[in-house]
Amino acid sequence: MKELTPSELQSYIERLTNDALKHLEELGYSPLYRQRCQGTWRTFLRFVCQDANERRFSEALVTQFLASFDMAPEGPPGKGLTYRQRRIRMAMRILLEFSLHGCFQRHRGYPEPIKPPATFEGVLQDFETFCRTHYRDKPRTLRTRRLDITRFLLFLDARHLQALDELQPSHLSDFLRSRAHLKPTTLSSVASTLRSFLRYALMTGLLPQDLSAHVPTVRVPTDAHIPTVWRAEEVEALLTAVDRSSPQGKRDYAILLLAARLGLRAGDIRTLRLDDIRWETARLEITQSKTGTPLSLPLSEEIGQALIDYLRYGRPATPYREVFLRAMAPLVPFSSANSLYHIITFYRRRAGIALPAQNRKGLHALRHTVATRLLEVDTPLEVISDIMGHLSPNSTRRYTKVAIEALRTAALDIEEWNHA
Repeated sequence: MKELTPSELQSYIERLTNDALKHLEELGYSPLYRQRCQGTWRTFLRFVCQDANERRFSEALVTQFLASFDMAPEGPPGKGLTYRQRRIRMAMRILLEFSLHGCFQRHRGYPEPIKPPATFEGVLQDFETFCRTHYRDKPRTLRTRRLDITRFLLFLDARHLQALDELQPSHLSDFLRSRAHLKPTTLSSVASTLRSFLRYALMTGLLPQDLSAHVPTVRVPTDAHIPTVWRAEEVEALLTAVDRSSPQGKRDYAILLLAARLGLRAGDIRTLRLDDIRWETARLEITQSKTGTPLSLPLSEEIGQALIDYLRYGRPATPYREVFLRAMAPLVPFSSANSLYHIITFYRRRAGIALPAQNRKGLHALRHTVATRLLEVDTPLEVISDIMGHLSPNSTRRYTKVAIEALRTAALDIEEWNHA
């Protein structure tokens, strides 16, 4: 931005803050939060008019303003700052990001779903219907697609686009640049969804030309991520930390066993039904939620006893066929968005298990642990692939990067792992 006269800079900041407030309202921020941001921005405007030596809106100008409150523009959000300082810094980050990208990407969970601009709401609904009908997307995938495209449409609205045929290739790269804080794998998924949306828009006549080729490619190295693996003593400490005398403890113990012994995904544990437990043959027969393919796993005595204990003495009487229910009212199955992260986190902390900051700490880490343990007792990759329910051997091959000798626990009888 070129240098402005004091009156020009004041007018620019007033327009910028008004547009940013409208954008926050579209994102679902509460009136109280918007009011607090507005108060901070008014203070900032007074600072610009009275004390600043910058004559353009920039990061340097924001830094000067924050320095007047004895803080830097970045850093750990809660370290050494008062509540007021944290609030001021966040408000200025919102304004700075909005000035750079024309939007602010809310990084945390939303108290309620964000809504697309009214101009594009019908387009989003039709695209969602198309994905459900033609791509056969599952509810979780649909939610992710909807959220990604909603953010994109809000971005376009902030750039004052009224129709998709006004879209330019530069908008696509600018949007992905505004999402640069995401991990490469997540950003690659956003780019893929955006390409699908643009091809749909071309097919339905909303776009005069195919712009999907202009979506920047996000390169994700195939061997960039090393799966998180727990040590054997950590897994046992986690299970020991569960108080199995309460109904909730009985439920949580069975859930953790299914992840730690069989390597089941959180989605498959969440959707496990009473009919999937074949007591007569001591097996679990499920259809995997991620791939839609059948999987048959042995029901060991340890897991069987944990399930019986929960079903007899922990699970409330209910017409639901899902095995696991919420422990607090309403006593219903877990929602499809629930990754069961809160369960493993609670007992990990109770057991005093400290994991490196970069390690994944959800149930999927236990799944990785099962696969790695099988690899360490010389189980062929093809067998591990079957046990994990992988459709591609490449999904299994990444476990060869992990070699932790401490993961040697009781060997599994590979003869038992027979699959549908």
